[in-house]
Amino acid sequence: MYDIVIYSILGLIEGVTEFLPISSSGHLIVARSLLGVTSTQGLAVDAVLQLGAILAVVVYFYKDLISLLQAGAQRIIGRIPNQEDERLLLALFVGTIPALVLGLMLESFMDTVFRNTHLVAYALIAGSVVFIFAEYASKKYASKKGVESIGLWKALLIGFFQTIALVPGMSRSGMTISGGLFLGLSREASARFGFLLSIPIITGAGLKKFIELGTGGELIAIGLPLVVGSGVAFVSGLLAIHALLTFLRSHPLHVFTIYRVLLALSILFFLAP
Repeated sequence: MYDIVIYSILGLIEGVTEFLPISSSGHLIVARSLLGVTSTQGLAVDAVLQLGAILAVVVYFYKDLISLLQAGAQRIIGRIPNQEDERLLLALFVGTIPALVLGLMLESFMDTVFRNTHLVAYALIAGSVVFIFAEYASKKYASKKGVESIGLWKALLIGFFQTIALVPGMSRSGMTISGGLFLGLSREASARFGFLLSIPIITGAGLKKFIELGTGGELIAIGLPLVVGSGVAFVSGLLAIHALLTFLRSHPLHVFTIYRVLLALSILFFLAP
């Protein structure tokens, strides 16, 4: 029962912070420190919890995903697909490449070097600085383009912004939203593209770590708590996605910037050794 409670808490944190621009990996590292969770498979467990969160993206954007799959299938069988859907599908494919390549290259660092509270605190502050400049750029150029304006070049650049989030504390959604703002997209369009862009990377990483947990035998011990935690991540993720998209229609990232700085200072003063 204790493990179920712990993993439910971790699942709630994952579901909410995966989509709000405040860093899920950073919050999970801090939460583990506060809860005294000492699993040697911390990154693997986090990745499996992310499967629950990413399922929330699939459910929330299921209409978009069906349209994208139809466009891909129509192109394969020789029919003419919807041009906007095909363009977005290609953009998502190109945008996935940077994080896929760099993620595989840095996997060993992510398991060890990247798992410390000092790094999380500094990354939270660094990400806040990126938010400030992104909002400034968005306001200066006064451009509020939609997802349909994302070509392959813009998709690649946003993909590189996603790679920055491999560092715990930076935030995947925060970096992709910032990348979109720098390129003239609206906040909502940036978030929508970022959420769709996260599906292949998080799904791939989660399944890989799930298999590793299974072959290592640890999945047997934490199987039920992990399933419950992933379920909590799914439900809380759905709510977080809807809340963020609604918020971004009329609000900048300032509140998240302030929260991140306050959290970073709290970590440095009270948690970091």
